[in-house]
Amino acid sequence: MNKNELIESIAEKSGLSKTEAGKALAGFTETVTEALKSNDSIALVGFGTFSVSDRPERQGRNPATGEAMTIAAKRVAKFKVGKGLDDAINN
Repeated sequence: MNKNELIESIAEKSGLSKTEAGKALAGFTETVTEALKSNDSIALVGFGTFSVSDRPERQGRNPATGEAMTIAAKRVAKFKVGKGLDDAINN
């Protein structure tokens, strides 16, 4: 499902117009992005939790040359599936 298909589905299930559904989706993604940038997490009970984790610097290998290289530390976004969503997927 791409973004346009998601907007159409949201509009259909919520009774919003496609424009309103697009604005709602944009607001949701912007809010999640801002929360994660400020190192906050968002928990949607039954659906899942968006959070940020720190990945430390580590050693790796260039697959083309086999040469050792340092992979820089960075922050990564994570999503942990909630029980309701997990049950829906697996039943």
